[in-house]
Amino acid sequence: MTDVVVTRLIAASPATVFSFFTTAERWASWQGVDGEIDARPGGILQIRMPGGQVASGRFVEVIADERLVFTWGWEGEAPPVPPGSTTVVIELEADEAGTRLRLTHSALAPPPIAEHHRAGWERYLERLRIRAEGGDPGPDAPEPEQGGTAPQ
Repeated sequence: MTDVVVTRLIAASPATVFSFFTTAERWASWQGVDGEIDARPGGILQIRMPGGQVASGRFVEVIADERLVFTWGWEGEAPPVPPGSTTVVIELEADEAGTRLRLTHSALAPPPIAEHHRAGWERYLERLRIRAEGGDPGPDAPEPEQGGTAPQ
């Protein structure tokens, strides 16, 4: 199993960054087109992506403005990462420049699946940075298929 770690420095408070993970409307402003979020332990996480795929999981741990842990996977027929099969940890640390965000996505296998998710999180955390800093990353668009790997 492979872990993917992606970090970002975001010029916004931890409370602001945290809010983009805890309401469906704010989440959809940087990833996906809509969804359902109940940000409490056991609560649902479901994000519908622009190509129609649905990422889903459950919140495991929620510590306001500091840490979120949720399961992650893809709904549908025989997905390579089924719902609940992997875990994402979001850690937020106050910094003089704003917030240091560290995302760790655990239990991804085989390596092409991990690299696909790494590229996706890199892309989406950059969109989150833009949004949390008050910018507009534009509408989310489907990723083109490239033999099972995400675009660079």
